[in-house]
Amino acid sequence: MNTQDQLLELLADGKVHSGEALARALGVSRAAVWKHLQQLGTLGLEITARHGQGYKLSSPLELLDAELIREQLGKALCRQIAAIEVHRSIDSTNSYLMEAPADAPATPGRLCLAEYQSAGRGRRGRRWQSPFGASVYLSLRWRFGETPSQLPALALAAGVAVADTLEAAGVEAVGLKWPNDIYWRGRKLGGILLEMRGEAGGASEVVIGLGLNVSMPPGVAREIDQPWVDLAEVLGSNRPARPALAAALSRALCQAVLRFTDEGFEAFVAGYERRDVLAGHEVRLEQGGKILQGKALGIDTDGALKIRINGEVRRYVSGDVSLRRVS
Repeated sequence: MNTQDQLLELLADGKVHSGEALARALGVSRAAVWKHLQQLGTLGLEITARHGQGYKLSSPLELLDAELIREQLGKALCRQIAAIEVHRSIDSTNSYLMEAPADAPATPGRLCLAEYQSAGRGRRGRRWQSPFGASVYLSLRWRFGETPSQLPALALAAGVAVADTLEAAGVEAVGLKWPNDIYWRGRKLGGILLEMRGEAGGASEVVIGLGLNVSMPPGVAREIDQPWVDLAEVLGSNRPARPALAAALSRALCQAVLRFTDEGFEAFVAGYERRDVLAGHEVRLEQGGKILQGKALGIDTDGALKIRINGEVRRYVSGDVSLRRVS
């Protein structure tokens, strides 16, 4: 662990720490402590200096724990995971895994989590707001020896796994908006980004990225262009600790990929349908510069969205589609 990470762990409790005590604990000079504090500020962390007392974070942090994730996964799942990486700062967990070297066939999975993303991504090139320690930023890469025919539907299966985990944590009325959004009472709680590479009928790799709002700073609202919510509002003081939630979600996604491999998307259809926030409503769809409007009729067993437009039922698979509910 480098000096900056050690400093962050010391400050994470949200209490006041004197410069002298920090310097002694880190084995550096007080000037070096100040330099590292300035660098933490570039991550968006608010650190206040109290004259004659020391330094403190504006609020405590719940730092992610790779060992806790290993415990949650258990030995059987861990044998299929090449690595569990927790980064203090990264451009994007999805980008990192898409560019990382391939793992051995015996370990098809790799997990990457981060406290902060400087270039977090959503669908269609949108930026995902990723303030330090405020949410879960998690990506799972998985290698398939043979590409599943329903692979695009894996994003929907992942959504079901996330919804199951949230409901187990006490969240009621979790909704899923095709193809990748997690909703709560009409506001966005999280999103999934699925990226793939490979050939039909051959080996392929997929990266499932999850961003889930846990306790977002108030100032972030100015940067988000749609109604949103976080678990701090949904559950209040009953929300799960962020490290435990990240571990539970890691396990759920790994298990979902294994079940999807064995049983296909059919195993997730019922779980998706009972949470579908679009079915039965008028929707507006934009694709390739064209805007269409019709009634959403739910999904089929391949995960395609069905919309009745001018009396004709059309199917849409996950792709470069923007979709809004209008009634």
